[in-house]
Amino acid sequence: MSERELLVGPFNRVEGDLELRLEISGDRVQAAYANSPLFRGFEMMLLGKAPQDALTLTPRICGICSISQSAAAARALAAAQGVSPTENGARAAQIIHAVENLADHITHFALFFMPDFARADYAGRDWHGAVTERFLATKGSMAHATLSARAELMHVLGLLAGKWPHTLAIQPGGVTKAPTARDKARIALSLAGFRRFLETDLFGAPVEAFAELASVEALMAWEPGDAGLFLRIARDLELAEMGAGPGRYLSFGAYAGDAGPAFAQGVWDGALRPFDPADVVEDLSHAWMLGEDAHPQAGQTRPDEDMAAPAYSWCKAPRLAGQVAETGAFARQVVDGHPLARALAASGGSTVLSRVAGRLLEVARTQILLEEWTRALDPGAVFMVQGETPREGEGVGLVEAARGALGHWLRIEKGRIAGYQIVAPTTWNFSPRDRAGQPGAVEAALAGAPVGPAEETPISVQHIVRSFDPCMVCTVH
Repeated sequence: MSERELLVGPFNRVEGDLELRLEISGDRVQAAYANSPLFRGFEMMLLGKAPQDALTLTPRICGICSISQSAAAARALAAAQGVSPTENGARAAQIIHAVENLADHITHFALFFMPDFARADYAGRDWHGAVTERFLATKGSMAHATLSARAELMHVLGLLAGKWPHTLAIQPGGVTKAPTARDKARIALSLAGFRRFLETDLFGAPVEAFAELASVEALMAWEPGDAGLFLRIARDLELAEMGAGPGRYLSFGAYAGDAGPAFAQGVWDGALRPFDPADVVEDLSHAWMLGEDAHPQAGQTRPDEDMAAPAYSWCKAPRLAGQVAETGAFARQVVDGHPLARALAASGGSTVLSRVAGRLLEVARTQILLEEWTRALDPGAVFMVQGETPREGEGVGLVEAARGALGHWLRIEKGRIAGYQIVAPTTWNFSPRDRAGQPGAVEAALAGAPVGPAEETPISVQHIVRSFDPCMVCTVH
């Protein structure tokens, strides 16, 4: 068998820069090494700033998940202040955050992931014509339908958050705007319009029908809508056999409320166990970083300008009790105990099929939650309480961005930020190897991927990478 090495990157339709070094043996990837080649230094920028400045600066990490960053910063500050959002403030924050995640999911499906199947590589497949008509980049009818529906959904953020991205609406004690009864009615109207898009285009059926799927067999038998087209492709290309990850799933819990998170917090590795924040350690052995491995609360961000070996990425390697964990929509649904997600995890693990199906499942479930939360909004209630930031203190903000577990760890000394560490979802999923030699989640998922003799950017590798929906600009902030 021939031996060769490929350097793949940058990737189109991936947020930010990504470079992969692939070791090829025969017609398969033997090993993969993921490099996040862009260092930005937000954690260093925050040092010495007033703690409230984190609410302004951290959303600028990313224009796609800025509300997730804002929510994490607000929760870290709330913990330091010892305050909790009001009930209606928490509910409004749930809506604001979930709208961003929902918009992210449909954008990824229609504009980032599915266009790969319109490539000439698949000409001759019986589904290729339908995919080309629906998803060909910039020309497909689904792209136009998605952008129109997304714009309508984003009206909700105009009403509750004032603007998107980089809103300051989410604060430690709630949200800055109390919606009126008219706002509530307009939010409900926007959500009804978005439901029409989901039921006409994406699912071709009531969202509840997809949300209630409980087995792999039921999923693979789904035919209507663009979800059905994806599943038809998945059967033909055996996407259930492609890109298996580490099999350990992490969720910090999504959309916190008085009754707990809407999607549960925990770790699943064949059984559900509690998540212990003390188990998180950032391994620096293969990152261009100076210092020692540490828990984020005690960690530092000190770039190694010499970029010394054996390091090969600016990305640190977060580990959970020394183990690799995958995060994202599929992981969230597995941890939350949805029957379909658990069935997929048991049958094949976190594959290309599982990750995309998990994202579709979450779209359906999130739409239903948004409608429930909107009905429960009380325009006459208090939406925010004020807290006082201490001169000395610390806090952690754990949320779920569209791509998975996001944590902000804050330390305050003499009224200023003395430490701020961020572990983003793509930091978990696209981490380099650790001291034990364990590959990160995407590195593990790429092992065994098929490679054609003339391929310089293997199409299987692109499917696997995009199934994670990476956001590389968040990875090293």
